[in-house]
Amino acid sequence: MWGMARIDEWKPVMAMLVFDLISAVTTALIKAALEDGLDRLVLITLRQLVATVFLSPIAFFKERNTRPKLTLEILVYLFFSAALGAALSQYTFFYGLQYTTATFAITFTNLAPVLTFLIAVLLRVESLNMKNKAGAAKIVGTLMSFAGVMLLTLYKGVALTHQAEPSGQHAEAAAAAESGKKSWTLGTLALLANCLCFSFWLLLQSKLTKKYPALYSSTAYMFLISSLQGGGLTAAIQRRASVWVLTKPVEIVTVLYTGILGSGVGYVLMTWCVEKRGPVFTSAFIPIIQIMVAIIDFFFLHENIYLGSVLGSILMIMGLYILLWGKSRDASATVPLAKEEEDKEKQIKS
Repeated sequence: MWGMARIDEWKPVMAMLVFDLISAVTTALIKAALEDGLDRLVLITLRQLVATVFLSPIAFFKERNTRPKLTLEILVYLFFSAALGAALSQYTFFYGLQYTTATFAITFTNLAPVLTFLIAVLLRVESLNMKNKAGAAKIVGTLMSFAGVMLLTLYKGVALTHQAEPSGQHAEAAAAAESGKKSWTLGTLALLANCLCFSFWLLLQSKLTKKYPALYSSTAYMFLISSLQGGGLTAAIQRRASVWVLTKPVEIVTVLYTGILGSGVGYVLMTWCVEKRGPVFTSAFIPIIQIMVAIIDFFFLHENIYLGSVLGSILMIMGLYILLWGKSRDASATVPLAKEEEDKEKQIKS
């Protein structure tokens, strides 16, 4: 019995490590496919379409007896959820990824919980008590994270690794980068926009899940709507039908992998972990993706790792964990209070 309990305790940890690995490979594949010429909007559209096909049967059978009725209000929520959480979020991330490195881009995902917390405080969705330890930790964590962002944005620094001079197509890509095709600042702004989109999406999702608690169904709808949004925008911008044809192996593998594993399986794993251990536990595993991406980035994508990225990453990760500790402390403090209030209500009723 004790052995089974230990296995159950480790299941969420293993699930999050698998999720981190999927996310790291997803980022590396997208980087390679974009540099190989795959259109950003086409990738978003096809990825979301594959994810819809994968998740729809799971949603249908798992929630067929509990799925609420779709209303106009829910459809409006789903439309904006798809726009913020999938279409805009992914487009800005892909744009930033194309103009920076995979390690740098994934580092910015550490900022999303911090921005979400700040926006929630400004909108008065979350309270902030500066007099207790939890409140002080949230402020210190937020300031450290933003210091890390400033360092990442303004200071690239020297290359800590020295990759061999690429040849062939890689040499052309390097020459294009030196001539100004890659703009570090532009990429950083795009990644910052990605974090803002994701933060607003998280706040929107918190309302949507209360109004439409069928998580798998709402996500399947979100994938479908975002694929229609991306497809419509692509058709308006790209008049050539050839952009939709995937001819290179890396393009086909990227679309299938990111759709099935990156969006479909990744979402199922993350949702299961949130249900089992809560959002703070899930968020704590975000920095591990960065380490995995850095390894893939260096050994397979042959990108250099810069001093500014390392120092900024350390500050951001430390800030994130301090913020998460503060949120965890706040959550543990509110549980006894809620139980106390519940006991009082029972006593009054009795």
